[in-house]
Amino acid sequence: MSFTRTILKDKIRESLTSVLPVTGIVLLLCFSIAPIPNDTMLAFLIGAVMLIFGMGLFTLGADTAMTPIGEYVGAGITRSKRVWFVVGVALFVGVMITVSEPDLQVLAEQVATVPGLVLILAVGVGVGLFLVIAMLRILFRVRLSHLLLGFYLVIFVLAAFVPEDFLAVSFDAGGVTTGPMTVPFIMALGVGVAGIRSDKNSEDDSFGLVSLCSVGPILAVLILGMVYRPTESAYSAVDAIEAADSRALIRLFVEAIPHYMWEVFLSLAPIFVFFLVFRLFVGHLPRKQLTKICIGVGYTYIGLVLFLTGVNVGFMPAGYFLGELLGSMQWRWIIIPIGMIIGYFIVKAEPAVHVLTEQVDHITSGTVPPKLLMQTLSIGVAISVGLAMTRVLTGIPILWLLIPGYFIALVLTFFVPPIFCAIAFDSGGVASGPMTATFLLPFAMGACGALGGNIITDAFGIVAMVAMTPLIAIQVLGLIYRIKTAHKAAEPEIVEQPIEMPEDDLIDL
Repeated sequence: MSFTRTILKDKIRESLTSVLPVTGIVLLLCFSIAPIPNDTMLAFLIGAVMLIFGMGLFTLGADTAMTPIGEYVGAGITRSKRVWFVVGVALFVGVMITVSEPDLQVLAEQVATVPGLVLILAVGVGVGLFLVIAMLRILFRVRLSHLLLGFYLVIFVLAAFVPEDFLAVSFDAGGVTTGPMTVPFIMALGVGVAGIRSDKNSEDDSFGLVSLCSVGPILAVLILGMVYRPTESAYSAVDAIEAADSRALIRLFVEAIPHYMWEVFLSLAPIFVFFLVFRLFVGHLPRKQLTKICIGVGYTYIGLVLFLTGVNVGFMPAGYFLGELLGSMQWRWIIIPIGMIIGYFIVKAEPAVHVLTEQVDHITSGTVPPKLLMQTLSIGVAISVGLAMTRVLTGIPILWLLIPGYFIALVLTFFVPPIFCAIAFDSGGVASGPMTATFLLPFAMGACGALGGNIITDAFGIVAMVAMTPLIAIQVLGLIYRIKTAHKAAEPEIVEQPIEMPEDDLIDL
């Protein structure tokens, strides 16, 4: 028990160092150039505290429950040596996890012209089918870059037939549906499947599931856009916080908690029930480990409830008002550097990012240090937010940035080590999590509204941008790593030769 308490303290300390920089930047802006209402600022501070404890509990739960469950299921279905069993379980798990993802409900609200149930089921099937493809890729050792090149080519061809107002939401879908609930499980599933293989490339192939599962929602929403031909897509306005006193402010959080308790329950319950049923058929799990997993599920549940309540009630209004105030300033261009600074630090507060860095450190045995990976991700997200704010200011069509960005990313896949390619494309879905959806998106919406722009075409798409730039940033890191490794291997090895003296020079003692 004391050991768990020590780990929990370490996790909370990590989340504290991740959340504090963003909190400090927002407070600095609030007390200087962008004063927001007092109740909004206090709600932001309460949300930050909930974020810190929620992310600490979530990462502990991911380590003790979600990751072991994923690895156990992945190893179990692969050990059966039946392809139909692998396909069936992967399809069922993909649909089940995606349909229960809370962020998917938010996406359904943004697309008013497509029936919500139709969109949710289509996206769920899309993720399920691509999880099947990802699993078969590991089993049959297909190169990830070839699949990504083909699927993204299809995506951009379909994008030409989808209305512009619907385009940004379509690309946002890929990042939104791979949320904090699905990412740890899917990543661990890949580790479990690849762990059965004994070849030297099995560790490299354990990554890449998130990247392929991010393709499914984009294709699903694009196809729905072609079928329903929506002329516009709706969006949910950010409600202002109205609290007459401190008691009313606390009531906002207390009233929101049951809603997120139910949402997280709907997300976790199918995974946990499936795991228990799967264990009955497969077995091979000690009772002690099962107890540890059950406790870990509890940590995950409490952590996600705190996290989602904090970001939705506290962070979303603050992001919107901050963007609105900065967008209405005389120096409107200031939203670009400020957005980049916030983007640099906010990715460190994404819960699934910590799961990714720990997984990478474990699989690569320290070859890719977590700090270096996090730094690279931060730079990539900072650039993406800068590009997104440029779109808000200028109204540049999103395809003008996505097409060259993905072209560069896909070309790099042929020049970097396979493991960096897989990590890079996984990181895109991981980085565009709830912090992006509940702070950066409202920030862009507020700035766009103040500038008089089109929120649907100009503000939406920031999730897609955040999902794109890490693909390039981490692959550039992989390219540097490859060049350094090749240079080191090319250096001649200096071997010290013993000095031979002529016999005449020897001294006879």
